[in-house]
This record gives sequence, structure tokens and C-alpha cells, in this order.
Amino acid sequence: MVHAVVGAQYGDEGKGKMVDYFAADADMVIRFQGGGNAGHTIVNEHGRFALHLVPSGIFHPETTCVLGTGVVIHPGNLVKELHTLQQSGIATKRLVISERAHLVLPFHIWQDAYEEQLRANKVGTTLQGIGPAYQDKAGRFGIQIGEMRDLAHFRTRVERAYRMKLERMPGMEQASGSFEEMWSELAEAREELLPYIADTLPLIQEAVQSGRKVLLEGQLGVMRDLDWGVYPFVTSSSPTSGGIAAGAGIPPTAIRRVTGITKAYTTAVGAGPFPTLLQDDTARHLQEMGHEYGATTGRRRDCGWLDIPALRYGAWLNGYTDLALMKLDVLSGLDEVAVCTAYELDGVRYERPLPAYQLERAVPVYETLPGWREDLSDCTTFESLPAAAQAFVRRVEAWTGVPVAYVSVGPDRRQTIVRG
Repeated sequence: MVHAVVGAQYGDEGKGKMVDYFAADADMVIRFQGGGNAGHTIVNEHGRFALHLVPSGIFHPETTCVLGTGVVIHPGNLVKELHTLQQSGIATKRLVISERAHLVLPFHIWQDAYEEQLRANKVGTTLQGIGPAYQDKAGRFGIQIGEMRDLAHFRTRVERAYRMKLERMPGMEQASGSFEEMWSELAEAREELLPYIADTLPLIQEAVQSGRKVLLEGQLGVMRDLDWGVYPFVTSSSPTSGGIAAGAGIPPTAIRRVTGITKAYTTAVGAGPFPTLLQDDTARHLQEMGHEYGATTGRRRDCGWLDIPALRYGAWLNGYTDLALMKLDVLSGLDEVAVCTAYELDGVRYERPLPAYQLERAVPVYETLPGWREDLSDCTTFESLPAAAQAFVRRVEAWTGVPVAYVSVGPDRRQTIVRG
């Protein structure tokens, strides 16, 4: 069975924990889009990890982990991540990298900062070079990681790309270093990555056609989708279930289950509209109790109440078969919990997200629910949750029309309540 795990909000929903949870029973985990611009934080018996590129199934020794064609990869950063895992005793030999995945090169990182500086309205990029790498891919200037196999060809391609960037952005060499400095870093990373690079399509096709359990790991969330998110404050790929077919190499008809991951509240990092944003004591409660700091940048995440229009929007676009409601425990200690059920703009009520230029002026319409004081971290069944917490979960189901199959009450894999 093919099972997709995708973000139902703005990213940082807790996908890493749930992929790690599901991967215990998976034969293969595939990252199908994105790059090192977002991290999945995982807490398990091995420790606490922030994975930026490696699929979250890496902690299961029998699970094959694939970096798919739709991913963009910074070679040096991937090598560092592999070393971190290996030093913690995690075997990485089950990782396979699609030969068609594109590279993020050092000059992409410089270009990212350069272009962000030029924008009148900042996008809030993580400055990891992801956007420029996808620009080059779409512009047919990109370099696929499989090209590393032929050293002379690879050097020619990288040098040609470097010279072209230098012509377009004359200050690049002084700011980001010479070609030889960049090449030295790439050549070193190449030696370590070559054994992982392969044609992944036969491997994936065989797994799907033989009925093995294939898990698809999305990055970011629907509200950061290039087409359907709060453009231009979006990522450069499609983190929706619609992006899977191209990014992983799996036909849409093969996907049998789509689990949407959502927090019990909403968070966002970077610029752009955020209708339910809080800037009060409740926001500080959510930030501190939820440890809301980015795994990649360390930036503090903005926090707000749960946004139901965004969840319903994602339910249609992604086709959720079920939801995983994360960080319900973070709401403990609040006397009341508000939920945004619609927006108002110029006297008109909307029950779906609007384009960014309108959404930034929209006013959330809230419904208030009773809160609870009890600590949820030791709850192991839905019935052991306080009545108010159970009611909150049921209301989310009613508003979205999607069953909440999992409730997370802590960061550890074991702090996951499975509903029958």
C-alpha cells in the first residue's frame, strides 16, 4: 500500500514524528520534494534528531529510504547529516538517492540572499539556496546529482554554471568564494555520495507493484505550495499529494491513503499573511510549551489559533483519508481555546483561504471552546483525555469532515494515541 504523509498547514506540523511512527511498519520511505530548507524533528530511543534531507524512516534498519527526483540536494549538507546519523550509531546504507534529483550548489545560497535583499516585500526565505536551485531546474540550467559519476563532465558543468552566475551577479565571487574553493567542497562530498546514487524508478516500481508498504514524506505544507499556497510567500515545489507523482515517480492511482498532519494550533515561519496570528500571553504559552523554534534556522515560529478554513482547503486539495492532530498537549493550561472557522473581508464571509494580497487583510471569525488544565503527556487512550480535549478533537473532525486517526500528546514516538 502507498501511504502519503503531507503537511496540512504552513509546515512544521510534526510530519517527522509521524513518518518515524509509520516507518516502523514500512518497507520504503520516499522524500518526494523540497530540500534542506525545512527540518523534521524526531525524538525516539536513539535521541533527538533534526533531519533536513534524509527521510525520517532512516531509524528503521530494514526500511529503504529514498531521496526522490523532486528533491534538491546540497551535497555538503547531506554528507554532514549522514555523518551525524552515523556518529549516533544509525546505519545509512539503506539510503538511495535518485540520479535525477537536482543539486543545490554553493552559489545558489549566495543567490538566495542576493535576491531576497532585492525584494521590496521579503519572502522570508531560509537562505538555503532552495528557490534558486529550482529556478535553474525549471530554466534548464540545473545539474542532476547523477552527473557526479563522470568527474570531468561534472566539473565542466559546474564551472560553466558558476561562470554564468558570475556574469549575471558580478559580486558573487567576492561574497561566496572562488570556483576552486567551491569545487574542492563538491569533489569531497562527491566521493561520499557516489555509492548512494542510483536509478530509483525500478526500485520504487517493484515495491509498489509487489504490494509493499511505501510511505511518502512531504516537506512543508499546503499553505506553502507554489500554486495553492500564500504566493509569493511559498516554497518552490508542491508539498501536496499532487506533487507526489512527479517527485517520487509513483502514479496517482497507486496512492491509497493520505494522512494530513496538523497541529492543534497554527504556526508559521517567515513572511506572509497569517490570519490567526497571536501576539499576547497565549502566543508565548504556545511558543514555550510547544518549543516553537525552526529545526533548520532556529527562528522562533509565530503562533496562532487553529485555522479550520486552511484545513478544509487542504482536505480537498490533498484528499486526506485521515488526520493526525499534533501537540494537543500544548493547549493544556488554557481556560479557553479559540478556533478560526471563517474569515471576513470587506463585509463578506469566506470559508476558504484567499490569495495572499486579500488574506493579509482578512479578519478571522472565531468560535471559543472550553480549555483544560490537565497534563496530557501520559495519556495513552482517547478516553483518558479530559472531556474538553476530547470535545476539541471531535469538533475538528466535524469542521473538516475528516477523521482524526492519531492524537499526539508529546514529542516521543510513544506519545501517540491511536483511535479505533
